[in-house]
Amino acid sequence: MSDVPHLLIPFAASPSPGCQQTLKELPLPHLNRLLARMTLAGTDVGEETDFAPPHERALARALGLPTAKNGITPWAAWQQRHLRGEAIRSKAWAYITPCQWHVSTDHVTMLDPADLQLTPFSSRALMDLLAPWFADDGIELIYDEPMRWIASGDVFEGVSAASLDRVIQRDVRSWMPLADNAEHTRAIHRLQSEMQMLLYTHPLNDARAEEGLPPVNTFWMHGAGRLATVPSASAAPLVPSGLRDAALREDWKQWAAQWRELDAGAVAEIEHHVAAGGKARLTLCGECSSMQFETAERGFGQKLKSLFSRPQRFLDLQNKL
Repeated sequence: MSDVPHLLIPFAASPSPGCQQTLKELPLPHLNRLLARMTLAGTDVGEETDFAPPHERALARALGLPTAKNGITPWAAWQQRHLRGEAIRSKAWAYITPCQWHVSTDHVTMLDPADLQLTPFSSRALMDLLAPWFADDGIELIYDEPMRWIASGDVFEGVSAASLDRVIQRDVRSWMPLADNAEHTRAIHRLQSEMQMLLYTHPLNDARAEEGLPPVNTFWMHGAGRLATVPSASAAPLVPSGLRDAALREDWKQWAAQWRELDAGAVAEIEHHVAAGGKARLTLCGECSSMQFETAERGFGQKLKSLFSRPQRFLDLQNKL
């Protein structure tokens, strides 16, 4: 089924009371018609405390990528496979995202890194400033994009690093990186503390304040690990990102608007494809779990049964996500 279209929807639902109320008043006609034509093929039941959210675990499975404990996938290594070739197997890799932690009496909250508004120029300047401290721990930094750098080093071997989507707007103390090697854990935590001390009074942040921009005071590591085996190429699912920002900010009005747009767009396309006799996959991902649906050939008995059974609707399924 490698040529079968696959729509993978992150943040399709949330246990938040605001989301639950919004869903009761959210018509998703194309999604409901699509679900009525599909069969549940599998579920991935997880916990809200898992370092990897359901949509990352589902994407890893679709791409044939390995997952370690906590569902962690070496995303940085996988991204580098075309640029580094076989060299990626000899190193452990990670993503580094500059960020701002807001420290209060009883919380250390990760604010949305997008609010930093880093440009390619300012991000490179920041990376060049921090690179010597990373180098002291044997870590090489490589610029990738304003909100994400690539890092390589032995310290990322065997590390469980929580996804960025898990920590935004949350207390980071529950999500700090852990490594099989205690020295690696201490090195990462120490480096985060050193960057906080370095940036706290650095002129770089004084200049940002004059421009009305929030300070950068540390970094988050994610997508870490070694990719020992590169999977064969497989078709990547379509992963719409419109629901993400609204869900992370718990802006359920905007989230509903994004869902309506998605239902009238990508979901409608898949629904029309299936209605015309085509095959497709649909993966709905929530805060803890995901559900994958597929079209399948149905015998006469199954077709007869479906005539008398209530079609599955998203509202009935969302509590399982």
